[in-house]
Amino acid sequence: MDELDRVAVLSDIHGVLPALEAVLAEPEVTAADRIVLTGDITAGPQPAEVVALLREQGDRVLWLSGNADRELVEYRRGERTEIPDPIAPYAATALRPDQIDFLSTLPKTLTLPVRGLGKVLFCHATPRDDEEVVLVDSRPSRWTEVLADLDDSVRTVVCGHTHMPYVRLAHGRLIVNPGSVGMPYGRTGAHWCLLGPGTDLRVTPYDIPTAITRLVRESAYPEIAAWADYFLNARASDTEALETFGRRDGR
Repeated sequence: MDELDRVAVLSDIHGVLPALEAVLAEPEVTAADRIVLTGDITAGPQPAEVVALLREQGDRVLWLSGNADRELVEYRRGERTEIPDPIAPYAATALRPDQIDFLSTLPKTLTLPVRGLGKVLFCHATPRDDEEVVLVDSRPSRWTEVLADLDDSVRTVVCGHTHMPYVRLAHGRLIVNPGSVGMPYGRTGAHWCLLGPGTDLRVTPYDIPTAITRLVRESAYPEIAAWADYFLNARASDTEALETFGRRDGR
């Protein structure tokens, strides 16, 4: 593939259609050469609608599976009987059979050449695992372990999973997390990233009270009012999230 000038990265949409619509309406997203989805696309209140809208965008959207997408597929296919996330069983049953089949085909990693950033590897959590946790303040030895199997030609790694945006260097590689479109921690809005030639963390504001009203009206999830209020209003602080994830970061 030829080097790409601009790539929009959307992570952790979690089935929140109003947040996704707001990001897709951004001029830079509309103009981007590609839109990369770094997983956890569907585990939320409107999974079928989110998949349908994204597939309407055609081949410019490049899809990766996250741990939550994998879990939904496994649940629907009888390969597991429970999922830790309370909304996930609902989301799994809300997806159409053809959408489950589509999600089952998604890769875990993708590599693209991006102007100014070189060879960029995209993944959900880490390059080797879709549930592993790394954070903005992960210790150098942790990054050594997580990046050990990467080819030296990969100079930038883009990951999601923790719902908190950051950019940092780790052993000479640039690490980028765009944050979460649908379930942000720390501050409200739909978080995403624009790559090329640099890294530009973005947040798209949208009408959250109206979005909550819409989710309550359109989603059949029994606890949708409380779910939407908590996650769309980002009631989990970044400090709380770092404390929770820190235990999974081997501290």
